[in-house]
Amino acid sequence: QTVGLICSATKDNMFLSLHVPASFDARLAFSAASLSPLSTHVFLASVDSSVYFDSPKKGKIASECRRFQTRWENEYFFKEVNGKCVCLICKEDVAVMKEYNVRRHYETKHQSYTSYTGAERTQKVKQMAASLQAQQQLFFRANKIQENATTASYEVAKLIAQHGKPFSDGDFIKQCLIKVTEIMCPEKVQDFKNVSLSRNTVVRRIEDLSANLKLQLKDKACAFDFYSIACDESTDATDIAQLLIFLRGVDDNFCCTEELLDMMSLKGTTTGKDIFEAVSEAVEKMGLKWEKLCGVTTDGAPAMTGERKGMASMVCAKVKESGGEAVRMHCIIHQEALCAKTVQLGDVMNTVVKTVNIIRARGLYHREFQAFLSDVDAEYGDVLYHSDVRWLSRGSVLQRFYSLRSEIDQFLKEKGRPLHELSDPLWLSDLAFLVDLTHHLNTLNKNLQGKEQLVPHLYAHMKAFCVKLRLFETQLRSFNAAHFPALSEIMSAIPKADLSAKKEKYVSVITSLLTEFNQRFQDFSVIEKEIKLFSTPFLVDAEEVEESLQLELIEMQCDDSLKSQHQLFSLPDFYQSLDNAKFPLMRRHAKRMMSLFGSTYICEQTFSLLSHNKSRLRTRMTDSHLCEVLRVSTTKLTPDMSAILQSKGQYHCSH
Repeated sequence: QTVGLICSATKDNMFLSLHVPASFDARLAFSAASLSPLSTHVFLASVDSSVYFDSPKKGKIASECRRFQTRWENEYFFKEVNGKCVCLICKEDVAVMKEYNVRRHYETKHQSYTSYTGAERTQKVKQMAASLQAQQQLFFRANKIQENATTASYEVAKLIAQHGKPFSDGDFIKQCLIKVTEIMCPEKVQDFKNVSLSRNTVVRRIEDLSANLKLQLKDKACAFDFYSIACDESTDATDIAQLLIFLRGVDDNFCCTEELLDMMSLKGTTTGKDIFEAVSEAVEKMGLKWEKLCGVTTDGAPAMTGERKGMASMVCAKVKESGGEAVRMHCIIHQEALCAKTVQLGDVMNTVVKTVNIIRARGLYHREFQAFLSDVDAEYGDVLYHSDVRWLSRGSVLQRFYSLRSEIDQFLKEKGRPLHELSDPLWLSDLAFLVDLTHHLNTLNKNLQGKEQLVPHLYAHMKAFCVKLRLFETQLRSFNAAHFPALSEIMSAIPKADLSAKKEKYVSVITSLLTEFNQRFQDFSVIEKEIKLFSTPFLVDAEEVEESLQLELIEMQCDDSLKSQHQLFSLPDFYQSLDNAKFPLMRRHAKRMMSLFGSTYICEQTFSLLSHNKSRLRTRMTDSHLCEVLRVSTTKLTPDMSAILQSKGQYHCSH
């Protein structure tokens, strides 16, 4: 047969191209082509086949179909284990699964076993195979015990982080577990001793958990269609300014994710530019796109909300540069608290605070007062201190003081320090009015609190309260105190001549409060049309919405089945059920509204956790560890334990 040969050479290699029939033996061609000690490459080509290989030849096991043969067990004392050919006698495995290698190993190392024949040989093979399997199970059980101990260590570390306990508590928890086990199940003591819960181990476990949660969040963030951030800044026990940044994102399936994006430590100044740079770093580290950011909510501090140099303004400008559009929002709970502070009624609050301080400032007075309340079987066992920074403090203090007014009056008279205001019906009337009004404000505040609240729901609570204020204003003008039970109780003791003056005074307070609410919630009023379109699309006039949404809105409003779904489903479920091909823009608008933060409540709540974890007794905690603890304690994601364990090369038990 004719063979075509083309040869080319370089300094280090010689290339041979041989054109041969399909039946030509490639090995012979290679032997004929070994013309030089240099590395040689041979290319064989024919009409039917094409083969390329290097010299020296590298065998391809898969192509040669090298498989374990069952007869090798009895003939050579070999068994297949996890894809390897293992000798039952010495437990070694051969490099290549070929009968030649197996036979050579048997004949050179275990020639003495040829004496076993027939049934005796078969029994010996079974015995050795069972012994090998027992050894494997022993190793598997040992590895499983180590894996379980490591998993338990992670779970305990997660609980330590979630409950804000010191890392060193792991040792104490382990001691408790061992003591319980020694009594309940002594045979399991060693298993519990294997669980590593030292301080350093707990720290590493929390680091791994936080890293896994952050990786999960990053994967989810890639699928966000829109997202918003909520930011708040406060100082910790070592006077380091800690900036909390929370993220709320919505994907195409209307799944809402609300997680801690990052905690950034500001060691120097805390200007709007400093905060903006920290936010930018957190956003870019997570791989989020600026054009998808549609809202930033802050607590209203000048560094956050400044018109030109505020962080929120800079973020909105950055989003606009990227082709998106974001709105700035002032925390609705913070605004409600500021409105509540404007309610002043003479020196009523000052008198209450002064009286409470008289009772509680001295230990003896305080103990005697508590004993007195116990003796008279009072409704409460003590008065409350007032804290101006706590949202619900004023209402709680006033309500407790009003309920115990008779007991307080009697106790102070016995001590020779009477409070004359407690005998004045007009002052008691002011106190009762303030008690009732702060109760309504506290109810609103509680309604605004909570995680994952949608902006339309928060705005609805605020609007409802404004309507209530108008009702209170109208009713009080006609001496109707139906919604002011404490005031209604006191009004019967007020002379009619003074009642009219009090009525005008209380109406004036309600009017001022209503005006304050209308002025402070302008940022919500700006997006009121968008909120209505999202929450009540079937009640909105199509001519009042953006032109791009008008046709889809009309289609929706004319679909009776969608109307019934809107009444039955929650807003996220309703918009998820919409056909994306038919209502793409309405779905897009809904995602934007769902992603908005209406308050920084989640930041305030996390600051409480921060203060608990980094207290005066734990000031050595690093900022990175503090962030990891907060991530583990605030997340709604579940750490992927299997992935964490898989990333570990081997498990280490406690020594």
